[in-house]
Amino acid sequence: MADRSTYFVGVDVGGTFTDLVIVCSQTGEVRNVKTLTTPTEPVRGVMNAVREALALVGATGAQLDRVVHATTLPTNLVLERKGAKVGFVTTLGFGDMFRISKQKPIGSNRYDLSYRRPEPLVARGMVAEICERMDHLGHVITPLDVADAEARIAALAAKGPEAVAICLMHGYANPDHEQRVAEIARRHIPDAYVCISSDIWPEYQEYERASTAVLSAYIGPTFSGYVNELERALRDLGYARPLQIMQSSGGVMTAAAAARKAAYMIESGPAAGIMASAELGRACGFDNLISFDMGGTTAKAGVVQNGQPRITNDFRVGGKASAGGRDAGEPIKVPVIDLAEVGAGGGSIAWVDRGGFLQLGPESASSEPGPACYGFGGTEMTVTDANLLLGYLDPDYFLGGTMRIHPDRSRAAADRLAAKLGIDATGVARGIHMLANTNMASAIRIVTLQRGIDPREYVLTASGGAGPLHVVGVAEHFGIPTVIIPPSPGVRSAFGLLVADMAYDQIAMAADVSTGDFAALDAQFAQLEAEGRAQLRRDGFEEGIVVERAVSIRFESQVLDLTIPIPDGPVDAAVIAAAEASFRELYAATAGLRPTDRCTLVHCKVRVVAHVRKPEQAVHAPRPGDAAQAVKRSRPAYFAAAGGFVDTPVYDRARLAPGDAFAGPAIVEEPESTTICPPGYVVEVDRHLNLVIERNGLEERASIGENLVTCL
Repeated sequence: MADRSTYFVGVDVGGTFTDLVIVCSQTGEVRNVKTLTTPTEPVRGVMNAVREALALVGATGAQLDRVVHATTLPTNLVLERKGAKVGFVTTLGFGDMFRISKQKPIGSNRYDLSYRRPEPLVARGMVAEICERMDHLGHVITPLDVADAEARIAALAAKGPEAVAICLMHGYANPDHEQRVAEIARRHIPDAYVCISSDIWPEYQEYERASTAVLSAYIGPTFSGYVNELERALRDLGYARPLQIMQSSGGVMTAAAAARKAAYMIESGPAAGIMASAELGRACGFDNLISFDMGGTTAKAGVVQNGQPRITNDFRVGGKASAGGRDAGEPIKVPVIDLAEVGAGGGSIAWVDRGGFLQLGPESASSEPGPACYGFGGTEMTVTDANLLLGYLDPDYFLGGTMRIHPDRSRAAADRLAAKLGIDATGVARGIHMLANTNMASAIRIVTLQRGIDPREYVLTASGGAGPLHVVGVAEHFGIPTVIIPPSPGVRSAFGLLVADMAYDQIAMAADVSTGDFAALDAQFAQLEAEGRAQLRRDGFEEGIVVERAVSIRFESQVLDLTIPIPDGPVDAAVIAAAEASFRELYAATAGLRPTDRCTLVHCKVRVVAHVRKPEQAVHAPRPGDAAQAVKRSRPAYFAAAGGFVDTPVYDRARLAPGDAFAGPAIVEEPESTTICPPGYVVEVDRHLNLVIERNGLEERASIGENLVTCL
């Protein structure tokens, strides 16, 4: 009788590689697939990985119980300015908001006298201003002039927009005008992707809300077409359930919902990596972790605090670094895991500037043409080429030996740079490796030191194909004492997709409670919860639904608001008083100040969650360590602390067992990634087969705390 086990699949499309994890729902067995991304035909690349995974386990598409997907497509559309031609409809008098903008030069651009803001995603000629006006309470000041709206949208239609974003003044307080304008737009431009700000995220701050709507429209046509095509391809393979998409907030929604709210997916891939780190922390007993994910194109960092990823509603995408609270890039107001992303990955291209200094990125070789060593036509020196020349990568074991790479091509690329710099090829490779570490450390600095977090008090986790090659060097920038590398780190983000729950976020501007009447506020929470539950019912979830409620509060004299959880049950004066007390404590911990100003309630927030079946992480019994049996060979590798190239043992990670321990210098290889342990560090294998790296000798190493003891 054929095996009728069912399987979970998580598939993450990066700029260079497509990563897939397939897990048997009955046995918990995990198998991995890593293939090159096909940027011109992304669905083909995903389906290639899915078919390879099914063949690996001997299953059919009909046996897939859950498919969860993350992709860099939305981000790349913004970074590469390849999104849709967008028409923007706004209130009369506000058509220049994107020309005025809030973007400011940051970093080295602050000193650039010729700095110019990036062009808006919406051309000024694609803006339609219509006669209408609401006040901040949603009361109509100027009724919608329907004839005016018809005429202006008809004129906009003649310019051929592929998408239309609608954001009217104070539409968050009363969406009536936005909805009526959307109906007009759909009549005049029936083939256009239409989104309105009050559907995407109904929150005050006109520029940010408009930017969120425009971003959703800019990426919406391509993204919705992509997920619809992918869902059809999966159905043709026999998969009968809805495709699920990772949101930037760490929750999952159906592809149909994602297609309507494309802005929610802008950081879906990085969010998956941080969800995987949160799950790792839960398994090992660590509440506070820094997640570091380095792939072929970018490096991402985020923080897990008290067991949960930090969430922000102030995020920007499209600048040199995508992160919360930055001035460069396009703002989005939807919930996003607080992360920083920099253009530093294995494919980042090294170059020499006009001053004769070595620089790295942000341009990437991606998968086409790829690093020089790939042999696909790329000739530029990249981080991957540098790691190959330093002896960290085995040309015969790249991707587990399934892909041959060419050191001679890396050497030729390095020699060209060396001639410009007046140093040898090894010096070039070493400089590139160090520059990569420095660039990636900037991402960790954003999400820790700039948030008032001491990174030395956190555990650093590494994922991505290139993350374990660099993580110890990045940790040294901050004095982080402990690094954990999970099994199969090269596909860890794909695993993170399978530990995320279905979730929908709802928000409303909070009702006025200054009179002591809390009935309207209580009704708002009930309405938001009902909307979230209805969405989950449409997705097929009736039982096991969890509702998380919160309010955001600020001081009357300030703009900054903080989100405070509130309990279930009626919302009354005692609940809000307790929330205000929690807000004051959180503000003091964040800002170091205790203002005595009055507090103002800003938002009601509800997250409705349906918990899904997740893969169980295997626990293995420890044994007396004998790591020597896992050594498969040795090769020369460069370590500055050892004075240059030294003969370095290479460990086969598949042969390491809990309790094994060994000192650096050492290299640990597995099919999807390679880990580097420099001299002065020790590696231990815990009960979950994680590699725990510390800066200690084997004889005198100190315990890293009770959490690791229980993990070992």
